[in-house]
Amino acid sequence: MRRADVPYFSQWETPEMTLPVVAEGSAALMRDPLWRHSGAETIEEYARWAINVCGMACLKMILAARGEIHPTLELARGCTAYGGYVVNEADASIKGLIYAPFVKFVTERFGLGAETKTNVDTASIPELLSKGQFFIASVHHAIRWPERAPPSKGGHLVLVTAASPETIRFHNPSGHNPESQAHVTLPLAVFDRFFANRGIAVGF
Repeated sequence: MRRADVPYFSQWETPEMTLPVVAEGSAALMRDPLWRHSGAETIEEYARWAINVCGMACLKMILAARGEIHPTLELARGCTAYGGYVVNEADASIKGLIYAPFVKFVTERFGLGAETKTNVDTASIPELLSKGQFFIASVHHAIRWPERAPPSKGGHLVLVTAASPETIRFHNPSGHNPESQAHVTLPLAVFDRFFANRGIAVGF
């Protein structure tokens, strides 16, 4: 196991907002006192975007590991310009993260090595990490409660920082308490129940 030095960032500016968001949806973020740190121009913009930026939070953590701090919504705007998010102004919906444009974005803007990975067997994640530093994995957001059975797999992104043949360690941008946020360690078999067998390998 390695990379214990990766800083943690939530997709909300106030990490304790997860349970209010679970209960109320994005409206809860209108009460986030730290919203300006996101790079949003208005609190409405912040609330609209923050529920969609788990991938940008993962990218923010990767960049922070090499000493760069970027506001989450600034990253989201840059990624949107590459097609990584599709914004529908008619119904205010945001689609993404779309992997291929994200890979191009981080390669061209930050010089990262990135590659979309599909059909990834959970047991192969340790080997995947041995070839690069990080794996942004698609999991069900209920992974914050690993004792529960998820209704499906995928739909949320976490940053895998280390893995062994038995366990996996990751940062979850929407964890609801310290134990479910940073350096979460689970058996590979438990992670597998949430993992959609796809993601993005990223290296410096």
